[in-house]
Amino acid sequence: MKKYSERRLALPTLALLLAACAGPATQPIETPPDIPAPYPPEVAARFPAPPVRYDTPAFAPGRHAYTTDEELALALHGVAAQPGAHARLLALGTSEAGVPIEAVFFARADGVRRPRVLLVGQQHGDEPAPAEALLVTARQLAGGRLAPLLEHIDVAVLPRANPDGSQTGSRVGSHGVDVNRDHLLLRTPEAQALARAMRELSPALVVDAHEYTVVGRYLGKFDAVQRFDLLYQHAMVANLPPAIGEASERWFRQPLLQAMAAEQLAVEWYYTTSTADADKRISMGGVQPDTGRNVNGLKNAVSVLLETRGVGIGRWHLARRVHTHVVAQRSLLESAAQNAQGLLALQRDAGAAVASQACTGDVTLLGAQAATKRELMFLDPRTGADKPIIVDWNSALQLRPLRTRARPCGYWLAADATEAAQRLRALGVHVERFEEEAPLEAERWRETGRTETARPDVRGTAGDAGATIVNATVVLDRERLAAAPGSFYVPLDQPLANLAVAALEPDTQNSYFANRLIERLESGARVATRPTARRSAVP
Repeated sequence: MKKYSERRLALPTLALLLAACAGPATQPIETPPDIPAPYPPEVAARFPAPPVRYDTPAFAPGRHAYTTDEELALALHGVAAQPGAHARLLALGTSEAGVPIEAVFFARADGVRRPRVLLVGQQHGDEPAPAEALLVTARQLAGGRLAPLLEHIDVAVLPRANPDGSQTGSRVGSHGVDVNRDHLLLRTPEAQALARAMRELSPALVVDAHEYTVVGRYLGKFDAVQRFDLLYQHAMVANLPPAIGEASERWFRQPLLQAMAAEQLAVEWYYTTSTADADKRISMGGVQPDTGRNVNGLKNAVSVLLETRGVGIGRWHLARRVHTHVVAQRSLLESAAQNAQGLLALQRDAGAAVASQACTGDVTLLGAQAATKRELMFLDPRTGADKPIIVDWNSALQLRPLRTRARPCGYWLAADATEAAQRLRALGVHVERFEEEAPLEAERWRETGRTETARPDVRGTAGDAGATIVNATVVLDRERLAAAPGSFYVPLDQPLANLAVAALEPDTQNSYFANRLIERLESGARVATRPTARRSAVP
């Protein structure tokens, strides 16, 4: 192994959200020596160290570096080998630079069917606290306070999904691509490893742990410092089964708010702002089907994003950041255990509901956040006092459909679209191959215009290392198509149908055509009636 270092929902009361930081600090403040203080002591005093000590390698006395890849691998192997831990290692793949991507999977071999949970950390390499916290959580599952939960749930823990970025302290991987914007396209080995985990485990709950920017552009735009210990958002994307969103709120977010308040940790909805200095809009997390949060939601899992304050402040408040993740992960695991049978039914019923929609109604191709205004709490960068600011707020709680079409029965792909068929299979989508010529009632896309731009994101661009996408304008032409043997059919009467829609309607920014996985519009079509020709499943 190479060596490396380092739907509209009622908002909770402001008192609940802000209780954690309402009073003066009464515990020691961490003063790590890796970088100068990012703000004065009056601000740092708002984030006292937690009343608990963690023992990951990063917290060793005198340590300035985070847990290395070698240390993390050794720790995971030790957890998996622990007697009575009911654990084994999952080898999911390797990074661009060849570093193993491993998870430890806790499951009792007693034949009982339990819902599965997947915990993922450090998709962005410059966000170290999640990996440290997930190592703590793995140890607690192996023989600590979380072990009794394994009577009700199976849990896979993947602490570090982007080891290359961790080594360099970079958001992206060594290929220059943002792994967390690659979960539909699957161009990177890291996203492919996560897709394999989703495909093989089929988790009912996925938790994606990150950190967010504390100072940086917030100082420049608002003369303010970020104040919340935890930002939270679940999947919010067009065509998400409504029951998934309802369960995310009722079963998981509400208990999490209570757990955070009990630990005097402040919580808000996840939000960000673009990298453009003049743009002072604040946006909740993106609603495109590209992030792990949204793609996993379209796989009919409750999919949760956790973000602690951390980017740009080095090791400052690291123990508090790790503690916040540990508490949040514990709350979500406890909620999963308490709702175990409901989660199994939710996953089954949501998939069945999606499959039943084939050939009927409309499907949303493009949704958008709703523009509004909201008071958001920051900290004064000099005094540390609360600083409320009225901001332009793009809400993802209720999406506006911008483009809809009649939902087809499925999609046809020509034999030259093999790469697209393989990516769909890697996502878990069922794909078939025609064994004989098949007459199809179809709609073909005809291009009437195009531009090329970077793929947009709420932060600015999606971090695709300079790549551009095809923004095509299309119209639909009805025709009878003779599908050749060896070409593909992607039926929509399947649980992951909405992933196929996201990938194969060409005039969206994340589609396989826009991103050149499908080179020609003529290589695909919308199928209006179910085909009767012989087909076999693509393995």
